[in-house]
Amino acid sequence: MLTEGGAIKLPAGCSTLHHEIELGIVIGSKCIKVSEEDVMSHVGGYLLALDMTARDFQDEAKKKGHPWTLAKGFDTSCPISSFIPKEQIADPHNIELWCSVNGIIKQKGCTKDMIFTLPSLISYISTYFTLDEGDIILTGTPAGVGPVKPGDIIEGGITGVIQMSFPVQS
Repeated sequence: MLTEGGAIKLPAGCSTLHHEIELGIVIGSKCIKVSEEDVMSHVGGYLLALDMTARDFQDEAKKKGHPWTLAKGFDTSCPISSFIPKEQIADPHNIELWCSVNGIIKQKGCTKDMIFTLPSLISYISTYFTLDEGDIILTGTPAGVGPVKPGDIIEGGITGVIQMSFPVQS
């Protein structure tokens, strides 16, 4: 993971890199097959993340029926904000996320409009994977995903809570 102060770097051979702003859930205690009703007691806090995607790599992998590992898991592919304690977000199901590139808003959306609730995501994932303290789950992105290039500055935020900024380099 990349924290603020670092730079997002295009992976070798990538010609199309896209930004995706997302709320990250930080697990606070071990989760194994946790019910939706109990899941929020296992949340330690939150963070803001950019889920960067080497779209050309992803498109090629899709055509071949291959996994998207390289497209989503290259060095600097997941820039994150500092940790946000659980108490700083009264209702994680109703916060506004935004992302701008070079000062122009590209993504803006509210977690209340997400397809899956945080409890359903965490409960489902914990059915198949043990989640340990410190694990991070990204929750999905609002409309407006788009390309960035070297020299761009990507900023993101949770309105009224946190803001972050990352330069893009080749």
